Amino acid sequence: MSDRSNVSHAVLEGYAKFIRTETVRLTRIAGAGHYSSTFSCAEILAALYYSQMRIEPSNPSWEDRDRFVMSKGHAAIGLYPVLADLGYFDPTELDTYTRLGSKYGDHPDMKKVRGLDFSSGSLGHGLSVGLGMALAGRVAGRDYRTYVMLGDGEISEGQIWEAVIAAGHFQLGHLVILLDRNGLCIDGHTEDIMGIEPVHERLAAFGWDVQRIDGHDFPSILGAFENLPEGTTGKPQAIVCDTVKGRGVKRMEMSLDWHVGNLVGEDYDDVMAELEAGLQPYEPEPVA
Repeated sequence: MSDRSNVSHAVLEGYAKFIRTETVRLTRIAGAGHYSSTFSCAEILAALYYSQMRIEPSNPSWEDRDRFVMSKGHAAIGLYPVLADLGYFDPTELDTYTRLGSKYGDHPDMKKVRGLDFSSGSLGHGLSVGLGMALAGRVAGRDYRTYVMLGDGEISEGQIWEAVIAAGHFQLGHLVILLDRNGLCIDGHTEDIMGIEPVHERLAAFGWDVQRIDGHDFPSILGAFENLPEGTTGKPQAIVCDTVKGRGVKRMEMSLDWHVGNLVGEDYDDVMAELEAGLQPYEPEPVA
């Protein structure tokens, strides 16, 4: 297992760009895809896989590896390229994305894709699964961490909060929530559909240690990772990542129109050029 702890911010920015451009490319193959939900977590995925997680791509079943549960499985289009780039499988396989017989569907299947720890798609289940993984590690005497990426639209599910309560009760200090707090779900603004704020205080009230950060800022993300305690006991950990849905493409940022979409022709070329230019300062639309 190589040491990736000193990967520079500039290199990680390149990986986040790679996640976004590959998402656009794969969406064209499929004819539709989840752009904005993937763009909001691109920096989190880049930091997690290229700097933080203890993994060994040549041995995906290594028992001491860290686990990752992508509960918001519709963003798997951004995870597949990372797994391929790290060597879990041949990157050319992604050219079959969503085609008949392909291993790589719109939602991930752990029985088909090397490097996956969880098959997701139906929202709201990931934290319960991560809880089980963390408990299993404790029983087996292993010190791996289990990271669970949640979407802010899915955490109104009751099963999420049952797992939150249980993790606090069992003192699963090696269980980590990564909450992609991008403010939107397919039906609208999360606070209009089912308000979750103050989500960091709610998690803390159930016995979690909570950090709240800018989910597009690598120093903040890596700093939050550095603050995670060692060991498998103590308070479970939550990192609330404030993000922008669609980040990196002006027309998609905080737009309800791009949860699922397809870019063609000049629109495809324009967006790819915009992404290649790198992240520009985010300028929210003024409130009417």
